[in-house]
Amino acid sequence: EVQLVESGGGLVLPGGSLRLSCAASGFTFNLFAMKWVRQAPGKGLEWVSTINTIGNSRSYADSVKGRFTISRDNAKNTLYLQMNNLKPEDTAVYYCKPLTLATPSSQGTQVTVSS
Repeated sequence: EVQLVESGGGLVLPGGSLRLSCAASGFTFNLFAMKWVRQAPGKGLEWVSTINTIGNSRSYADSVKGRFTISRDNAKNTLYLQMNNLKPEDTAVYYCKPLTLATPSSQGTQVTVSS
């Protein structure tokens, strides 16, 4: 059974940092590029970042470039998102997904940036 479990979210002050994790199971993690997406209250899904299978190619949305870093540990079947200099507009539920594999909906992890 394919499963994605996001964690690491929370409430943080503007300018703060968080590190999100995504534990993957039920598929061969190292064969799939992965991405983070987010959904802010009342808005649609927004792509945040993508990483290739071996972790040496990354891309970012302009809104997070220079502040967020995506990485992966294929030995641990885990995807990460290091988020620095967080802004209120980063407030959203964050989800991880494989690029080319349909997966069941996951819970995501809530990130709230507020003073």
